[in-house]
Order: sequence, then C-alpha cells, then structure tokens
Amino acid sequence: MGNESIITVEGMTARYGNMLVLDQLSFEVERGEIFVILGGSGCGKSTLLKHMIGLYKPAAGDIRIGEASVVHAQGTERDELIRRFGVMYQSGALFGSMTLLENICLPLEEFTTLGKEARELIARMKLSLVGLADYANFMPSAISGGMKKRAAIARAMALDPEILFLDEPSAGLDPITADELDELIIRLSRTLKITFVIVTHELPSIYKIADRVIMLDAHTKKIIAEGNPVELRDHSDNKWVRNFFNRKAGEDHE
Repeated sequence: MGNESIITVEGMTARYGNMLVLDQLSFEVERGEIFVILGGSGCGKSTLLKHMIGLYKPAAGDIRIGEASVVHAQGTERDELIRRFGVMYQSGALFGSMTLLENICLPLEEFTTLGKEARELIARMKLSLVGLADYANFMPSAISGGMKKRAAIARAMALDPEILFLDEPSAGLDPITADELDELIIRLSRTLKITFVIVTHELPSIYKIADRVIMLDAHTKKIIAEGNPVELRDHSDNKWVRNFFNRKAGEDHE
C-alpha cells in the first residue's frame, strides 16, 4: 500500500430517527487496498456503506473522497464525485428486462455522451474483465447467482471508477463460487489498482482478500477493532474480536 488516503471518515454518527446506529466513527481507506467492513448482525455495516456512497446523510461528521465531501458536495461537484466510485448491491440489482450488455451500458448512457457503438464496446470490455464475455446477450434470469454478481461488478466498473463498494458480494453463493469471486476481486485490485470497500461477514473471504478491516460493534455503536484480520484473530486484546474471527460465541455478545 502507498499509505495515501483516498477515503476519510471523520466523526461520523448515524441515526434512524432517535435511534443511534453508529457513533463517532473515524477511519481512513488507503488508495489501492481491499478494505473490509465487518461485524455481527445489526452492527450497522450496510448503514455505514450507504453513508459512504452518499445515499444517507450522517447526523454528524464528514466523509471525503480525496478532498471532496460526500456529505456536502452539490451540483456538478457531486456529479463528478459520484463518477469516482461504483457500487455493487447485495442482490446484484440487475434490471431483469435487459440483457447483461444493456445493463452495463446504462451508466454510460446516463453519464457520458458516447454513441451506442462505443458504449457497447466498453460494456463488452467490462464483461470480459469479469469472465462473462460470452454472456453479453443473456438475460439475468438465465445466469447463475455468481454470474449475476460478476455482471453487477462489471456494471459498477462501467465508468472506470477509482473505488468499488461491494455489499455482501459472497452472500448466497456456494463456497466454490464465492472463492472464484474473491479471486476476481483480488485480480481487479492488483491489475487495475482499484480501491475496494467491502461489507461482508464471510470469514474465508475476509482472510483471503482483506488488506485491512474495521469491526463494528452493535452494543457500543463504535469501531472496536482495526487492522489485518489474521493479526486481530491471533493478537487482539478484545476477547469478542478474537471469538468473532475464531467463530466462537462470546460471553458478552451474541
């Protein structure tokens, strides 16, 4: 890692009405790393991700990509900021009435002035990057769950983003397919120098892909661990953190 921060979260607090979900979170994501957000059920992993991509505004604090604030950017600045990242939602969120090629062309239609031929060429290149070059004209209903996740990653890469946010990419996949997806994430990270921010609770994936993790805690609403997952598993002074990485029930947490 080059130790250059591409994302900075400072004092971020999240609420749903009067309910506190996340309390004063501060951390940085380095350019080019695979950064994983993890924790037990109900700890706010997906909530944090949605704040980082600007879907929700925090009750307090700031989130920056480079020097631009996700919280405060408006107009042209916000449009430019949104183009710097791509998002893969948990279900893939492909449009079922469109082919994979048409799905991947959508961001290019919305955010560029490219003609149809150029858009389709780029879309085919993205499908090739995720191993789906031969499936451009398939409908989402005709492909497997793992292929849908790959297609969703291809669509997230349509505008050549610096950052990819992935929400539970391995959810619902069998172990072999999940491992293949992990290999794809590693390859894209290393060859294209994309920064990944990934929400997951799948331990095999965490150990395989994560350069660094933060662990959220549903009880304190804070970050209770940060670092390399193997180091945290073996050396954390927090018993619940060690139990999480060793898949043991904790005494004070469920």
